[in-house]
Amino acid sequence: MATPSRRPGDLPAETTSFIGRRHELSELRKKLATARLVTLVGPGGVGKTRLALRIGTDLARRSRDGAWMIELADVTDPALVANAVLAALDLRDQAATDPRAVVLAYLRDRQLLLLVDNCEHLLDAAAALVADILRSAPGVRVIATSREPLSVPGEHVLPVPPLELPRAETDEPLAQLRSNESVGLFIERAAAASGRFDLTDADRPAVVDLCRRLDGLPLAIELAAVRTRALSVGEIDSRLTDRFALLAGGARGRSPRHQALWATLEWSHDLLAPDERVVFRRLSVFAGRFLLTDVEAVCASPDVPAGHVLDILASLVDKSLVLREEAPDRACYRMHESMREFAALKAREAGEKEAIDSRCADHYASTCRQAAPTARSELSKWLAWMDVEIDSIRAVLRRCLVDADVARGADLVVSCGWFWITRATAEGVRWLDAFLALGPAAPEARADLLFMRGFLGVLQADPVAALPALEQAAVIGREIDRRHVLVNALSMGSIAANLAGDRSAAVRLLDEAAGVAVDRSDAEAALGVLQARAIDGLIRGDQGDVRSASLEGVRLSRETGDLWSLDVWLMNQAIAALAAGRFDEARLLVAEALPIAHRIDDRVSQSHLLTASACLAAAAGRARLAAQLLGAAATVSASAGARVMPFLAPLADAARGSATATLGSIAFAAAFDAGRRLDRDAAVRLALGRGAEAGTATSAAGESGLGTLSPREAEVARLVADGMTNKEIGARLFISEHTVDSHVRGILDKLGFDSRTRIAAWVAAAGEQSAEQGGDRPGSGRR
Repeated sequence: MATPSRRPGDLPAETTSFIGRRHELSELRKKLATARLVTLVGPGGVGKTRLALRIGTDLARRSRDGAWMIELADVTDPALVANAVLAALDLRDQAATDPRAVVLAYLRDRQLLLLVDNCEHLLDAAAALVADILRSAPGVRVIATSREPLSVPGEHVLPVPPLELPRAETDEPLAQLRSNESVGLFIERAAAASGRFDLTDADRPAVVDLCRRLDGLPLAIELAAVRTRALSVGEIDSRLTDRFALLAGGARGRSPRHQALWATLEWSHDLLAPDERVVFRRLSVFAGRFLLTDVEAVCASPDVPAGHVLDILASLVDKSLVLREEAPDRACYRMHESMREFAALKAREAGEKEAIDSRCADHYASTCRQAAPTARSELSKWLAWMDVEIDSIRAVLRRCLVDADVARGADLVVSCGWFWITRATAEGVRWLDAFLALGPAAPEARADLLFMRGFLGVLQADPVAALPALEQAAVIGREIDRRHVLVNALSMGSIAANLAGDRSAAVRLLDEAAGVAVDRSDAEAALGVLQARAIDGLIRGDQGDVRSASLEGVRLSRETGDLWSLDVWLMNQAIAALAAGRFDEARLLVAEALPIAHRIDDRVSQSHLLTASACLAAAAGRARLAAQLLGAAATVSASAGARVMPFLAPLADAARGSATATLGSIAFAAAFDAGRRLDRDAAVRLALGRGAEAGTATSAAGESGLGTLSPREAEVARLVADGMTNKEIGARLFISEHTVDSHVRGILDKLGFDSRTRIAAWVAAAGEQSAEQGGDRPGSGRR
């Protein structure tokens, strides 16, 4: 049972061969030709996910914006289904926009295929979101996998049966038997596991009996096949026969296929050493991916020393009971959803479930609390760790809510603050509101909850929610003499008051913050006061105060390694310089800030800085580059549900107007669209002058600016732009109408376009660029 290696924002790579399923693949293709939602329905372990991935990989090439996998197996909270889709599409919950709205807005104009996997435990939430997507995004098709239908309008259901079974008494040639789906899968996986397996006449009866006994379930067959490392096929078949007989009396409530899978799991579990069984059942506590250090902390005990855990975990991976995956700079692990269900049952049978849940909660609360003080100064490293752990952390938070465990839940949700700030703002608000609503907490914990709630409210530009929370945090901070909390709450409260337009409150809170004596080593408090000063100076129009606060903020951020604050300071300085017409200064600031925003993956900051880069390009007379950067900024902004900041909006409007006046509306639209389709890496390179402008000519199709296309495609594209039909183009070029149609479809695929009109606009833009000899007319479009 090989685990797929992930390519970010794409389907998992298939790391083992795909066996059989010709009929199902054919039926699925037929349904997808007319239907926009097909749900693959079948029991756990039958191969729904693998079938969806195979057809998705085939169809991805035909979808302009690719195919994307939404994995719901690790999601335990129905309210987080939209967040799971957001993360899978590489979008961000980093602004005031609801995650569901971000997803729908992003998908509205996309042409792509979504694979929504393992919907059964979140059926209502998954069905509601899929229905919304189908209504609002006409270019999106969905393949869902579930143990039951979604019951969404327009849904086509395709039952996924087990693999084809061999006949019980068969004397067919071995070559023909090898082509049977169940037998073929067993042979392939056994050979991969043992390195030497092949079907022989001697093995034939046992292999046939084994595949039939396992009812053709791929997961069960793979679990059996991996045991050929230590057992003969006859021994495997004999032991499974005993396990089926043992389970027969106690499994009357299960379907035959569920009995087959459960018997295989029981048999695999029976073969484990005692310490392996202990660790296996305890691993069920992890909701998603987990690290070796997590297993050592949660699953070790006097009977399973932490020093033995690595060997045990490696053995469970070898036996295909645990999946190993790669994360940045570390290995991580997870369990197949059927395996986790089985392991959880074993934990309950052993009377360990509650104790392991508690130990897991203690582990994550303690680990996050210890990491929190350095999270801000080591943000990139900390976020990479959080991206691995977040599903299990969410499960712990949910258990704390259900159990009304305010102390542990408050500790954990506040310790994860920088994840909510940079990755999941709306989700963080939801958790904080839930724990605040549970009732009294220790004053220190409540002050921290209120401050973080106010901080996120400011990030969401929601002063109505932010200001009361920050004022309450300040009151508690003063009462219990926690000056760090007090000064931070007052500083952030001043910013919130300015957002609300309450100048008197803003000034009062800022003065109070500046008057609180804090430890000189408390850089976070000092940065908070400086940020409030800078924003207050901006409101007052006091550029001197803004500049002095910003310079000190930059110095302190560099000194402490606080990349998030450094990025914010540099971005604000860049926009201020841009507004004042100090273009050279703004350009240098953007050149430093944008790589930092890219490194910590702050989408909101990236969108603002790309917009500022567009304004600088327009001011320098580079209209096409300005249009492309505006398009790139629009895509990044949409990926986070962000809006152009008020101070930047008029500058962006002026840049758009200038570029449109220089290029003309058609060429501007083509350049904007080219920028909109850049990925973030390419957009950042373009803004920093490290990459060619999107759509520029790079090959010998020549000087026309149509270098992306072959010479013949370039000829066809020019004639399409002239408004000629396929028949007219064929007559002009002495080729058949069918050949012209093939060329046009090839051009659309290469350029990612969906209409002849867009080809015409692109040709017009390329022609104008060629006329300008690779650049825009000097001096045009300047402010």
